[in-house]
Amino acid sequence: MAKKSAFVVVNFMTDGEKDFNTMVVTPWEVKGEIDYKKLVKKFGTTFLSTKEITQIKEYSGGELHLLLRRGLFFSHRDFDWILQMLKKGEKFVLYTGRGPSGHTHLGHLVPWIFTKWLQDIFNVDLYFQLTDDEKFLFNQKFTFQESQNFAYENAKDILAVGFNPEKTHFIFDSQLTKTMYQIAVEVAKRVTFSTAKAVFGFVNESNIGMIFYPSIQAMPCFLPSVLQGKNVPVLIPAAIDQDPYWRITRDVAPKLGYYKPAAIHCKFFPGLAEGGKMSASEPDSCIFTTDDPNKAKKKIMRAFTGGRATIEEQKKLGGQPEICNIYWYEYYLFEPDDKKIEKMRSDCLAGKLLCGTCKKRLGEKVKQFLADHQSRREKITKEMIDEKIIKT
Repeated sequence: MAKKSAFVVVNFMTDGEKDFNTMVVTPWEVKGEIDYKKLVKKFGTTFLSTKEITQIKEYSGGELHLLLRRGLFFSHRDFDWILQMLKKGEKFVLYTGRGPSGHTHLGHLVPWIFTKWLQDIFNVDLYFQLTDDEKFLFNQKFTFQESQNFAYENAKDILAVGFNPEKTHFIFDSQLTKTMYQIAVEVAKRVTFSTAKAVFGFVNESNIGMIFYPSIQAMPCFLPSVLQGKNVPVLIPAAIDQDPYWRITRDVAPKLGYYKPAAIHCKFFPGLAEGGKMSASEPDSCIFTTDDPNKAKKKIMRAFTGGRATIEEQKKLGGQPEICNIYWYEYYLFEPDDKKIEKMRSDCLAGKLLCGTCKKRLGEKVKQFLADHQSRREKITKEMIDEKIIKT
């Protein structure tokens, strides 16, 4: 069976021009202007349909999370199957993760916020993997201790999101148990190097830990089934750049006698600079959960917008909300009222709304959001995290 490559490189040429813009999407790098239609086609996923979204309302009291309603979560693998299993009375578990290479930023929180909503409405367990081994293996400058330290720091942010403490379980890769390792080895035995190379683009210079790592990330998809002694459906909410891991996992699942994991994908949350997603490698483009709330507000005030060069031009020509990061922050996360968001958009287009006004309003919202998150985060201890790490 041919494998779709995880290393997606798409060139966008304009008629009569020699230069082009390149879109790169891998589990370790995302850059360029993202064309989600082409990405879905390349990865072989499926757009979420009105049918699936409508079915979710049956379990959520008729309400949809903002991130779903406004399309940040947009693609899936077998989410319709998950809904079919629910109708048959078979519950699923959630699985997602974080590669602890630094402090958590707002872009990391977005899929976790949606995952919490799924946990709440379906009343299901969550297995959260901290891939501290991955970040050590894929970054030559990173020490194992640094990765482990960041794993605990990130775990504080995860719990501060508000997951159900009785139904949330951590997997720290650096603390793999015998059971977890055995599952990973079973996966590894059934994935050839040619398959891993085709999907992940490994080269001769790739260390052998990198080549083995995908089997570690596949392992949590089958761990619930092993622990419960029966086949358990798994749903993975995550950004679409992580999808290559689940392609290999889904190929292996039938060989091991397990269900294929399902996935629901989100788009990339924008950074504060022009173009691209929020990235920790560009600190000024990020809102970190550890930022002083006032400092975060100042970052918002410096953010890229769709405004014109001068106030006069703004009033005459109107703004461009479709390229404005301030607008998209409000649209996806901070303004749930549809009437208010539409007024913001129409006033911007009509030149009635100035960028400074929007920045100040969002800055206050982000400031309060961080203050609330940090208040919860400060209460999380290492002991509380250790209690949730699976030891089996």
